[in-house]
Order: sequence, then structure tokens, then C-alpha cells
Amino acid sequence: MDPVTGGEQGGHPIRVFLLDDHEVVRRGLRELLEAEPDIEVVGEAESAASALRRIPALRVQVAVLDARLGDGSGIEVCRAVRSRDASIQVIILTSYDDDDALFAAIMAGAAGYVLKQIHGTDLVEGIRRVAAGQSLLDPAVTTRVLQRVRDGTGPPDELAGLTEQERNILACIAEGMTNRQIGQHLFLAEKTVKNYVSSLLAKLGLERRTQAAVLATRLLHD
Repeated sequence: MDPVTGGEQGGHPIRVFLLDDHEVVRRGLRELLEAEPDIEVVGEAESAASALRRIPALRVQVAVLDARLGDGSGIEVCRAVRSRDASIQVIILTSYDDDDALFAAIMAGAAGYVLKQIHGTDLVEGIRRVAAGQSLLDPAVTTRVLQRVRDGTGPPDELAGLTEQERNILACIAEGMTNRQIGQHLFLAEKTVKNYVSSLLAKLGLERRTQAAVLATRLLHD
């Protein structure tokens, strides 16, 4: 089905949530999106705390989140929301072309990281694409992220706590390997790999193996 028509959503409008601490930005985004017959803005917030309270109750499909907020960041909201419900797709909107923030957004599970200078029609199309399970991220970007995972050169709050072996295993997860395949690749027992995976997920603030799959998907896009 063609995602432009909303067909991937079974004929129902794509349910979108907006987070930005500037009312004029939220109003502009709402007017842009509600002009589209296949998109419905189901809620908005001006703070991270408000978004975290509201998003889980609204059956949101795509959350458009401002990267920088007065009480946190859209990236933190993305991580928290997707740890609860990995079906929610996130686009981070930012005024800054910041490589570290881009890295953190991908690690948090964002499907897109776009500058606020984006054309309205491109943002609308981007929402349709991520709602259909696609990514807005350039494959070259994720290649760079994978290299940073291996090198351990990401932002301190993301990877500094991982050992070299944990970074190697995270990179393998990002390439779609199972624990058994990782063990064969790194010459480790499968049980040892499982222990490493548990450790690195805990350090990254993740709790379940399903979240590891989400992380792997975001680190290595098609």
C-alpha cells in the first residue's frame, strides 16, 4: 500500500503528537498537518513532563518532538516513550545540525532527525513514511553511528560506561546478529554473550530484549 494515501494505517488517519516549547511553532505545525486528510493531531505539549504524561494515553503513532526544551529534551522523551511502547515512531525536530544530538537521537530510537528549516511538504511526507515503518535517516549517517559505537566515541552519557567488548557486542546487535552468531563472531560462549547483552542494556537504560531489537533497528537502517 502507498503510505502517501494513509493506506498503511488501514484507512485511519495517522495519529500525531506535537512537542515544542514555542506555542507559535506548535500552532504552525498543527495547521500544516491538519490540512492533510490522512493525518490527525491528537495532542500537543510544551514540556517534556507534559508529553510523557500525555503520549501513552493517546494511542500516538508518530510523535514530532523538539530536540531542546526548557525541562529536558525531545531525545529523552523519545527514549522514555519508546521504552514503554516501541510502536510509537519519533521524529526529532531541531534548529541545530548537531552530530552528537543526532547520535543520541538514533540511540534513543528516533526514526528521523530533521532541521526545522524543512519544507512543510517534506515534513508531512516524512510523517507518512515513519508511520509506514520507514526511516528518514540517511544510511551514511547510521554507518557513522555504527563506527562511533565500535570506537566508543559517542556522547559520554550514551557509551562511556560500556567496555570495549560491550561496544563490540552492541555493534553486532546493530548488524542483526543473534547471541549465538555474536558468540561465533567474537569467540565467546552464548551464555557469556547473554550476560554482556544484559549488562550493556542496563548501562544504556534499557530493560528488555525487545528494546535491544529496537536499538539495533535504529542503528542499522535498510
